[in-house]
Amino acid sequence: MSRVTKDALDDAVVRAVEGAVSSRECGAVVTFRGVVRDVDGGRDVTGLDYEAHPDATEVLRRCCAAVSAETGLRVAAVHRYGVLTIGDVALVASVASGHRAEAFAACSLLVERIKAEVPIWKRQHFTDGDSEWVGL
Repeated sequence: MSRVTKDALDDAVVRAVEGAVSSRECGAVVTFRGVVRDVDGGRDVTGLDYEAHPDATEVLRRCCAAVSAETGLRVAAVHRYGVLTIGDVALVASVASGHRAEAFAACSLLVERIKAEVPIWKRQHFTDGDSEWVGL
C-alpha cells in the first residue's frame, strides 16, 4: 500500500491506507493527512509543486518497514507529487495498534522519518509571484 503517486489523495485513498493497517486486534488507528495550507512563515501561499526521485517509492517503503520493525506496529503511507493546490492532501500516513498512545507516537515517528528520508522536494509558490524550494 505504501507508495508515491501523482494521483489525488482522496477519501478512498485514505480508507485504503487505513485498511492496510487495520486489524481486529487493533483498537486504535491513527491517520495523519498532510494538507497544503495557504500560508507559510507569514507569507500567503498559492500552491506547491512536489518533485519525487524515481526511487522515492522504495525509500518510502523502507521508512514504513523501519518504523514497523522499531515499533512492532502496522504502518502504511502514500505521498503525492506533482502540482498541488491549497487544501490538497500531500501525505497520508496511518498506524494501527492496540492502544492510542503507541499509535500516535508511531504515526509521528513515521511522518518525521518520511520528511527526513524520502527524496521528495517541495517548491512553494507565493501570492507575490516568488517561489522557494523547501527542505533542500
